[in-house]
Amino acid sequence: MGIQLLYWHWLVLGMLLVAGEIFIPSFTILWFGLGAFLVGLLLLVANLSFAWQILLWTVFSVAFTVLWFKYFKPKMVDRTTAGITRDAAIGESGQVIKVPTEHSRGKVRFTTPVLGDDEWDFICEAEVSLGDRVFIKEISGNTLIVVKLS
Repeated sequence: MGIQLLYWHWLVLGMLLVAGEIFIPSFTILWFGLGAFLVGLLLLVANLSFAWQILLWTVFSVAFTVLWFKYFKPKMVDRTTAGITRDAAIGESGQVIKVPTEHSRGKVRFTTPVLGDDEWDFICEAEVSLGDRVFIKEISGNTLIVVKLS
């Protein structure tokens, strides 16, 4: 006597695997659950042997996993510069909007946010005036150390 799985067995297995993704957040078990759902739906319309059910479940699960990691996940990568590292910010240019004085730091504005903000306090060894372009040389805490290039 062979093993006989009905369509609802596969649907329950699919639900358990999808629910298991909550407890094991690897984003892999989900695809095996979706593969089980598909096998369950196929069993509604066709009578398949146990070997075919296992084979189809494996093929569907692997296909979903490969599609996710090779096609969909890379397209969902955040390509904004808001989370760039400190080293990547070095060399970015901005415009002076407040000139530094002996009692306060200057302020520079960037066209795209640098490390999540578009305006930063800065220190510059050279004298700068409003509208000058400056480039980030280093980051010290919440203050940029910039250089003026002519």
